[in-house]
Amino acid sequence: MRANYRMQRLYLDATLGPGVTVAVSSEQFNYLANVLRLAEDAEILVFNGRDGEWKAKLTFPSRKKILLVLVEQTRSQPEDCDLQFLFAPLKVGRMDYLIQKAVEMGAGLLQPVMTQHVQGKITSLERLQANAVEAAEQCGVLAIPTVSPPQKLRDVLERWPAERRIIFCDEDSETQNPLPALSRIAERKLALLVGPEGGFSDEERLLLRSLPFVTAIPLGPRILRADTAAVAALAVVQAAIGDWR
Repeated sequence: MRANYRMQRLYLDATLGPGVTVAVSSEQFNYLANVLRLAEDAEILVFNGRDGEWKAKLTFPSRKKILLVLVEQTRSQPEDCDLQFLFAPLKVGRMDYLIQKAVEMGAGLLQPVMTQHVQGKITSLERLQANAVEAAEQCGVLAIPTVSPPQKLRDVLERWPAERRIIFCDEDSETQNPLPALSRIAERKLALLVGPEGGFSDEERLLLRSLPFVTAIPLGPRILRADTAAVAALAVVQAAIGDWR
């Protein structure tokens, strides 16, 4: 069932079920009462990434407190998205965008990887997780992706399970069309790797191309920024061999 985009959605870090009442945080109170200006008995949708989506009614037991009373379940919890997204950290503004779009495009795991030409850094996993939650709230996503601590690319590859294929965006590919390479992939477990703004080093590219569980794809005739390349790659993978089919 598709999301109801007409109703406001809110993530709650609480167990959800019939008749449950949840007190919102101070930040959520400000958002609901002062930003959205919702009144007593207004209805919103809530989710926690585990118990599906629920319709909830607002009550104001005091001027500074909102309770959400769960009315009915509107969507059951789907299976978690299985596509893993590996990315070299970007500068803060672009990385916020990158995380949000990866969640919208169906990534189930967000794994920062440190490459030789990486220009950004991870200063706060909490900030990345907050961006993932915000994207899920806005786009009807029920499963909240896990944000893993950053690792060196070589370390990730050394421990990688052979049954999950990594698709990496290779700007030096001799072709422009990614579809032929994607059509040859038989594995159902997938990961997408997008490099830094400076691209992969020659050493990293040789290593990736030497691994039997890695497939290189091009992304067309134009040079794309890393955040743009990530969205383009996620779209083409989901359309060709992912959950858009």
